[in-house]
Amino acid sequence: MKPHRIRHQFLLEPQLSEKLDTLSRDPATTKSAIVAKAVEAFIERRGKNDLDRRYGVRLDRLSRDLAHIRRDAEMILESLALFIRFSITLHAHTPVPDKATQAIAQERFDKFVEQVGRQIASGKRSLGQTNGGGGEG
Repeated sequence: MKPHRIRHQFLLEPQLSEKLDTLSRDPATTKSAIVAKAVEAFIERRGKNDLDRRYGVRLDRLSRDLAHIRRDAEMILESLALFIRFSITLHAHTPVPDKATQAIAQERFDKFVEQVGRQIASGKRSLGQTNGGGGEG
C-alpha cells in the first residue's frame, strides 16, 4: 500500500519547466518524484545551514579554545618533565635525608600545596594573564 500523498499546485518559470520535462522523460521517474526529491534536498540543506549559522561560530571558538588548552597542557607537562630531570640530575649525589630533613621537606610541600590552592581560588596566576589574554568574545 502506497503512502498517502497530497496534491500541490505551483508555478515554474519556463526554463525550469523545460528542465523538469527533460528529466522526467526517463520512464523510471516522474515529475512528482523529481520535485519531491528536490524539495526534500532543499529542506535538508537549509536545516544544516541553519545549524551552522546557529552553532558554527560557537563550535569553532570552542575548538580553538580546546587547541589552546591542549597546547598549554603540553607546555606545562614538558616544563615539569624538564624541571624533574634537572632536579634529579642536580641532586643525584646528595646523601639520603634524615628524619628532620624529611619533616622540613614535608612541611614546605604542604605550604606549597596550600599556596597553589589559594592562588587558584583567588583567580591570581603566577604566570600570564588570568583570562588567557584574549578577553571575552
